[in-house]
Amino acid sequence: MEGLREANWAPVHVEEQRPRKVERLGFQKHLLRFRQVEQMQTLDEWNLELVLLNSHDAGRAYQLHAGIYRRICSNGLVVSEAGFEALRFRHSGLDPVEVVRASLRVIEFMPQVSRRIQDFRTRSMSWGEQLAFARAALAVRFEEDAPVNPGSLLQARRSEDSSSDLWTTLNRVQEHLIRGGASDGRRDRNGRLRTVRALRGIDSKVTLNKALWGLAEQVIQGSEPTPTVSLSV
Repeated sequence: MEGLREANWAPVHVEEQRPRKVERLGFQKHLLRFRQVEQMQTLDEWNLELVLLNSHDAGRAYQLHAGIYRRICSNGLVVSEAGFEALRFRHSGLDPVEVVRASLRVIEFMPQVSRRIQDFRTRSMSWGEQLAFARAALAVRFEEDAPVNPGSLLQARRSEDSSSDLWTTLNRVQEHLIRGGASDGRRDRNGRLRTVRALRGIDSKVTLNKALWGLAEQVIQGSEPTPTVSLSV
C-alpha cells in the first residue's frame, strides 16, 4: 500500500471476507480498491480503479484487476478477463516494486476502457435485448430457480438510470444482483416475498462483475449474451 500510495494510488474502499471458522479470523480474503489521487477531485461519470485481492495467510496470490467506479450509483465494476487479464503475483519472493510497476498497466489501459464504455453507451437496446441480457445475468448469479424474473433487474432505481443503452442496462442489472432487493411480486410457499439477496462473497462479486462485463462485450460483438460462468449462491 505504501508503494502504491507513492505511485499516486489512494485506497478508497476495503472489504474483508466473513470467515466461516473462528481460526480463520484475521486471515481471511480481502479486497482493496484504489483510485488515482488526481481523479479524487474530478466529477467524471466514471473513474478507473485498481482492484487488489489478497489473503492475510498467503493462501492466494496477489491479484490486480482493472475496476470502474460509477459515481451515479457508487457501483464498483470489474473489467472481464477478455478486456483486461488479471495480474497475479506469488507471495514468496514478492517484490512490492513489481506490484507498483504492474499497476501502471492499469493506467495505460484507461483509453481502451474509455472507448469500450463509449461503445456501451452508444449501443441502444430494444426491450427484448435488455431482457435477454438480464436473463443471461440471472443465469450467472443463479444456476436454477432464480427468485425473480429478468424484467425485475431492469427496473431503474433512479431517473439517471432509465436509459435503454447497454452501459445503463449493464449498471442497472449489476446493482440489482450485487446489492439485492429486486422483486417481481411473487411469494414462496411460506408466503414470503421472493427477492434477490445481496451478494456478500468477495470472489463471487468479482466473478459476477467480470461475467456481466463479458456479456456486454458479447452484445457489442453482435452475439446473443450467453453466460460462461455460474455462481452457486
